[in-house]
Amino acid sequence: MRVPAPLHRTLHRTRRRLVPLALLAVVTAACAADTADTAADAGTAGTVTVYTGRHYGAEAVFDAFTAETGIEVRFTTGSDPELRERLLAEGENSPADVFMTADAANIALAADAGLLAPLDSPVLVEAIPAELRAGDGTWFSLSRRLRVIAYSPERVAEPPTTYAALGDPEWADRLCLRPGSKTYTQSLVAALIRTEGRAAAEDIVAGWVANDPIYINSDTDMLRAIAAGDCDVAIVNTYYLARLLENEDPEFPAALAWPEQDGAGAHVNVSAAAVTAAAPNPEGAQQLLEWLATAGQERFSAANLEYPAAAGAAQASVLDGFGTFVADDASVRELGDFNADAVDLFAEVGYE
Repeated sequence: MRVPAPLHRTLHRTRRRLVPLALLAVVTAACAADTADTAADAGTAGTVTVYTGRHYGAEAVFDAFTAETGIEVRFTTGSDPELRERLLAEGENSPADVFMTADAANIALAADAGLLAPLDSPVLVEAIPAELRAGDGTWFSLSRRLRVIAYSPERVAEPPTTYAALGDPEWADRLCLRPGSKTYTQSLVAALIRTEGRAAAEDIVAGWVANDPIYINSDTDMLRAIAAGDCDVAIVNTYYLARLLENEDPEFPAALAWPEQDGAGAHVNVSAAAVTAAAPNPEGAQQLLEWLATAGQERFSAANLEYPAAAGAAQASVLDGFGTFVADDASVRELGDFNADAVDLFAEVGYE
């Protein structure tokens, strides 16, 4: 499909795996100087160094932790794959105490690579439900990111109620999707493979491709495309619409539909964190994670208008307007296991 002019800048058609090995040399060279500077301070009493792919509101949250505990937090931001490759490159000399991601697959793959240290923390075990933390204690979810169906309430009377329904012919030339190179897309399809099986997941994604979707790099831009009439339905994370409603326009012309409510539930991804295997300050790192899961939990999740991971924590008020839902928490632990299958599936069906 030819992309409308305003969307040309967001189109992305490059396929790649979640962790391209070629990044290793690039990331190592680009970060060498920064690592040297940070390493000089790492391990200092009362300082925790965080590598974080989840950066929205991070500084304010870390400042609150410092104010309450006296422990300083220094952080480096980047994409999840880039920071994971950086940890691999630095090895035992890494200054990072905490690895924080915006995606469950990336933190699970970091655990598989031996980059994370298992924690014996009754505080974290009590706060975070079992399905939202690694069974071996290597990582813990801190907020939930629901990926659902967005639609135009002005042009769509009955929105799709399953991910598969987006492949129905009625949505031909009306569908916006994020490219297959994006971790959110990969993890959604990984969950479909887990819950539906490989053959069924392939049929679902092939249906999307048959509807000639517009591929857009940004969930916010997909919502704006709905508002502009460039597409009528899309798959987005809930917090992108929450931001627009909260910060720009409380009447923004898009709505959300919760898919799979009669089945596995809406797809859940998470922002998660772990203490690194080479942490110079593992005690301070564990204290930070425990604070984020308890006293700082509502502040952390609300910073990006995400749903809390800790049981009983209150959510940001703007989310109340999205209603209640059934969520596929059961797939969170296994998103990393099915990531490679998801990437292969994209190539097989021609998903861009």
